[in-house]
Amino acid sequence: MTGALDGILVADFSRVLAGPYATMLLADLGATVVKVERPGAGDDTRSWGPPFTADGQSTYFQSVNRNKASIALDLSDEADREIAVALATRADVLVENHKPGALTRFGLDYEQVSAVNPAVVYCSISGFGSGLGSDLPGYDLLVQAMGGLMSITGSTEPTKAGVAVVDVLTGLHAAVGILAALHHRDRTGEGQRVEATLLTSLQSSLVNQASAFVGAGVVPRLMGNAHPSISPYEVYSAADRPMILAVGNDGQFVRLANVLGDPSLSTDPRFVTNAARVENREALTSAIEHRLTQRPADDWQEELTAAGVPCGPINDIAQGFALAERLGLEPVVDVADPRRSAPQRQVANPVAYSRTPASYRSAPSHVDEDRAAVLALLGLGPA
Repeated sequence: MTGALDGILVADFSRVLAGPYATMLLADLGATVVKVERPGAGDDTRSWGPPFTADGQSTYFQSVNRNKASIALDLSDEADREIAVALATRADVLVENHKPGALTRFGLDYEQVSAVNPAVVYCSISGFGSGLGSDLPGYDLLVQAMGGLMSITGSTEPTKAGVAVVDVLTGLHAAVGILAALHHRDRTGEGQRVEATLLTSLQSSLVNQASAFVGAGVVPRLMGNAHPSISPYEVYSAADRPMILAVGNDGQFVRLANVLGDPSLSTDPRFVTNAARVENREALTSAIEHRLTQRPADDWQEELTAAGVPCGPINDIAQGFALAERLGLEPVVDVADPRRSAPQRQVANPVAYSRTPASYRSAPSHVDEDRAAVLALLGLGPA
């Protein structure tokens, strides 16, 4: 079986997370991705650690750079710049997340590349766009703060998410945009520019919270683990440890009340509908925890799950991966690479395909490790 993107050449001029995540997704689907890095240091994330792998590689860098060929190019050097331009000229897709306008002096902006490669899909990723926000630095934490995510995350003070979620969401949006543009190109022969920003990707991903503001003028605030529109849907204390209940409809609430041994909860006027439960959240939480604290969390999970009530423990990441393994989801793959003495363990691509599955052809390269292969691909000699 071949990947859905076999034959697609991607010139990856991005670094850190959003761009490399998008290009790795394309690479997993069979695209040939050439990662252009700074000579010597390479991608910034190569030095981001600890933790490091057993052979001293940054696990941060390793997380988003498999299936790519690395070439180190100094764009201020004429010979290296010619190689970069040759790559851009040949590429089906070019991805970059430099400061808006920074690639113009190297002949690598959209206008100059598309003039000689009109079929190119040119994806630019930035923090705040190429207009009035072009001078603002595109850091995930900054966008979590300025875009509003931190204002609704946390219990007593604004809190960032535990992962660079805005970068990941932007990478996903960029990948979707690239695939749509490639489909358009297949139909028309026309390439185009695709732009994704961290700010607008975050705002789109705020979904119901953003819609509360846009549609109803409601500005959401900190609610800890509570849900603004559903109850009971948060963290509750059992006898031994916290657990979550995620009751999404009235039928589930009736079953919850029965399992808790207090069926009158589901007929109490304060709790009979979801809207009433949200209005009387504190009283409901007190009533639920009065019951939950009488037994261990595992006991409650077994009984509630059997009754069709969504619930579960709060796992750490190791326990979360163990759960996925028990469910047969195969969340981890061993990437065999003839250049390495042992396979490298990686988080698997999360999407399953019946005909064109993701493939794991190579571990993340060292800086400039694939220079000869890239030059051969472009029809250029080692000189």
